[in-house]
Amino acid sequence: MRLREIIRSSDTKPIDTSKNSDTMRTLCNCVVTLSWRSPTGAPSDVCHWADGFPLNLHMYTCLLQAIFDFRDETLVLDEVDELVELMKKTWSTLGINRPIHNLCFTWVLFQQYVLTSQTEPDLLYAAHAMLSTEVANDAKKPDREAIYVKLLSSMLASMQGWAERRLLHYHDYFQRGNIFLIENLLPLALSASKILGEDVTLIEGTGKEDWKIVDSSGDRVDHYIRASIKNAFARIIETGSYKRTCVEVKDEASEALLQLAKETEDLALRERESFSPILKKWQPIAASVGAVTLHQCYGVVLKQYLAGMSSLNCESVEVLQRAAKLERFLVQMVVGDSADCEDGGKSIVREMIPYEVDAVIMRVMKQWVDERMKKGKECFVRAKDTETWNPKSKSEPYAQSAVELMKFAKETVEEFFETPVGITDDLVSELAEGLEHLFLKYIKFVEACGSKQSYVPTLPPLTRCNRDSKFFKLFKMTTPCSVSTEEMQREGVAEAHHPRPSTSRGTQRLYIRLNTLHYLLSHLHSLDKSLSLAPTTISSGRTRHTSHRRNRSTASSFFEGAYSSIQSVCQHVSEVAAYRLIFLDSNSVFYETLYVGDVAHARIRPALRILKQNLTLLTAILTDRAQALALREVMKATFEAYLMVLLAGGYSRMYFRSDHPMIQEDFENLKRVFCTCAEGLMNEELVEKEADIVEGVIKLMGESTEQLVEDFSIVSCETSGMGAVSAGQKLPMPPTTGRWNRADPNTILRVLCYRNDKAANQFLKKSFQLAKRK
Repeated sequence: MRLREIIRSSDTKPIDTSKNSDTMRTLCNCVVTLSWRSPTGAPSDVCHWADGFPLNLHMYTCLLQAIFDFRDETLVLDEVDELVELMKKTWSTLGINRPIHNLCFTWVLFQQYVLTSQTEPDLLYAAHAMLSTEVANDAKKPDREAIYVKLLSSMLASMQGWAERRLLHYHDYFQRGNIFLIENLLPLALSASKILGEDVTLIEGTGKEDWKIVDSSGDRVDHYIRASIKNAFARIIETGSYKRTCVEVKDEASEALLQLAKETEDLALRERESFSPILKKWQPIAASVGAVTLHQCYGVVLKQYLAGMSSLNCESVEVLQRAAKLERFLVQMVVGDSADCEDGGKSIVREMIPYEVDAVIMRVMKQWVDERMKKGKECFVRAKDTETWNPKSKSEPYAQSAVELMKFAKETVEEFFETPVGITDDLVSELAEGLEHLFLKYIKFVEACGSKQSYVPTLPPLTRCNRDSKFFKLFKMTTPCSVSTEEMQREGVAEAHHPRPSTSRGTQRLYIRLNTLHYLLSHLHSLDKSLSLAPTTISSGRTRHTSHRRNRSTASSFFEGAYSSIQSVCQHVSEVAAYRLIFLDSNSVFYETLYVGDVAHARIRPALRILKQNLTLLTAILTDRAQALALREVMKATFEAYLMVLLAGGYSRMYFRSDHPMIQEDFENLKRVFCTCAEGLMNEELVEKEADIVEGVIKLMGESTEQLVEDFSIVSCETSGMGAVSAGQKLPMPPTTGRWNRADPNTILRVLCYRNDKAANQFLKKSFQLAKRK
C-alpha cells in the first residue's frame, strides 16, 4: 500500500530515489518490517516475505542474473565474485543459506544456457561443475532442511528431464556441428541422477511421461542409445516410403525394404562415427549397443515382410540378400567394437536374434518342394491306377509310369536350381528327401507282385513205394487204350524238336517290372550327379535333422535308401518271376511230367528244350543289367524244382538204384543249359556252386539201400542227440525243413521212401510204420 502511494504521488512530483530521501527510507522500513523474521521464530499475525520461498528464490535468482553481461547474455562479467559477495547480504532477508545459494547459482547458469539457445557450452559446463562439486557435497550433509530437499529434488528433476528429452532423441537434437555438446549434457544428466540418490531415467510414451529405474551410469547411457536409435529408425519409417508403400502398393514393398536397409546402414555408420566415440566414455560398447538395436528394429520390419512371402522371385531374393548383408555389417560392427571386452562381445551378440535368411529360404523352398512332392504323389496315384506293366515300346521295355515319374523328377530338379538363391546343402537334401520318398513309394508299388512261395506246390504226404501199387496197375490198364510208353517217348522227341516257349504274359509283365527298376536305377544316378555337381550349391552353416540327411563327407549318394530298396526289390521280383516261370509256366513239362512212372521214358530233354526257349525270351525282354540276376534266380528255381521231383514227387514217381546214371546225366544236361544260355552272365563256377546240393542228393540215389539206412541212422541220431541206437529203440521221425542236402536226415529218408525195393520197404515199415502207396 505504501509503494502504491509513492507511485501515485509521482504524478505530481518526481520521486527522490537518493539513499537518504524520506521516500526511500519510508519504503525501506516497510520492506524490512515485513521481511524480517522474528528472532525466536514464534508465529505472528504478519505474513513475512522470508516465509514464502518461491518469491524469495525468484527475487534471488533475479539478482543472480546480474552476473551476465547485458550486451552479450552468454558471457559472465569479470566482476562476478564481487557481485556474488554483495548478493550474500540479502541472505538474511530472503532466508537464503549457502546450500540454497549453490542450488540457485547452478540453476541460473543452467537456465541462462537454455535461454541463450544453448550457444555457449561453457555455461552448461559451469552448471555441471557446480552440480558435481558444491551441490553434490551439500546434498550429502545429514542436517539438510526439508525445504532444501524439496527444492533440490524439484530443480534436479527439472534439469534431468530437460537433458534426457534431448538424450533420448540425440539423433534429432545433435547434428554434425554440435555433437560435442553431448559431452557436457550427458554428465549433467548423470550427476543429477546420482545426487537424487536413485537412478531414474525419463521414458517418453504416448503423450505421457514416465520414469524407469536404471541401475548405473552405463545402463543409463545404454538406454539413451537404444531409445534414440529406435526413435531415429521410427522417423525413417514415418518419413520414408516404406510405410506408405506397404499399405498402399504392396507389390513395391521389396524396393522400399531395400531402401530401408540402406538408410539403416547409414544410420549405423553415423552412430559409429559420430556418437559412439563420445558415448563410449560411459558405455565401452556404445557402438555395439547401437548396432544391436538397429538389427532388432530392421528385424521387426523384415519379419512382417517375410510373413506374407510364399514364393521366391528376384525381388524377394534381393531383399533377403540385402538383409543378410546388413546383418553381416552390423555383426562386424559389434565384433570390432567389443574386441576389448572381457567376453569379446559374446553377451551383446546374443541379443542379436539372427534374421536367419537361410532359414527363410529353407522355409519357402521347403514349401515349394512340398508342393512339388504333392504333384509327384498325384503322378504316382495315376500310375498306380492305370499301370498294366506292358512295355512302352520294343526300344523302351519298361513301364510308362516310370517314364512319367522320372520326367517329373528331372523337371523338379531343373526348376529347383533355376531359383535365384544360393542353394545350400540343406536345401538340396530337402529336395532329395522328397524325391526319394516318391521313389520309395513307387519301388514298393513295383514290389507288390506276390511271393515265390505261392507258386511252389504243396509237399505230398510221405509214403513208401510199392512196385505193385494201384497206380502202376492203373497205368498198365490204361496203356493199351491210351498212350504207350513208346508213344510218350515219341511225343517227347517231337516236343523237343519243336519247342514252344511257355513264358506266360504274367511272367513277361514281371520282366517289365525288372526293366522298370533298372530304368529307375539309371536315372537315379543321373539325378544324383545333378544334385551333387550343381555349381550354385554352397555350404550351410546349420543343418537340421542331420540324422536323416546326407552328410557329404561320409555318404556317396543322395538316394542311398532308394538304391538299396531297388536292389532288394530286384531280388524279390526276380525270384517271383523265376518261380512263376518254372513252377507255373513250365509245370506241364517239368514238375508234372519229369520222371513220372518211369525214369527211362520221362527224361528231361523236352523240359530242357522249353527251358532254353524260355531263357532266350527272357534275355530278349530283359535289359542287359537285369539279365544276370534273373537268370541266376531261374537257375535256383529250376534246381529246387528238380530236387522236388526227386524228393517230393508224389505218388507218380519212384526210383530204382539203377536210375541213378540217367538222373545224373539229365542233371548234367540241365547245368549245361545255364552255362551255355547264360554265357557271359554266369560262369561255370557259379553254376557248380548252386548245383552242389542237387548233386549231393543225386549221389544218395546211387547208394545201396543198406548204405542209405546206415547213413540215415547215423545222421538221425546225431541230429536228434540220441547217440547210438540201442536194441529195440526206434529212430525219431526227422522234421521236414525243405532245406534239402545229403547230410539232412529228412532228405535221406525221402530217398528211401522213393526207393523202389524190398529192403527200403521193410526198413520204412519197421521204423516208421509208413504205409504203401495206394
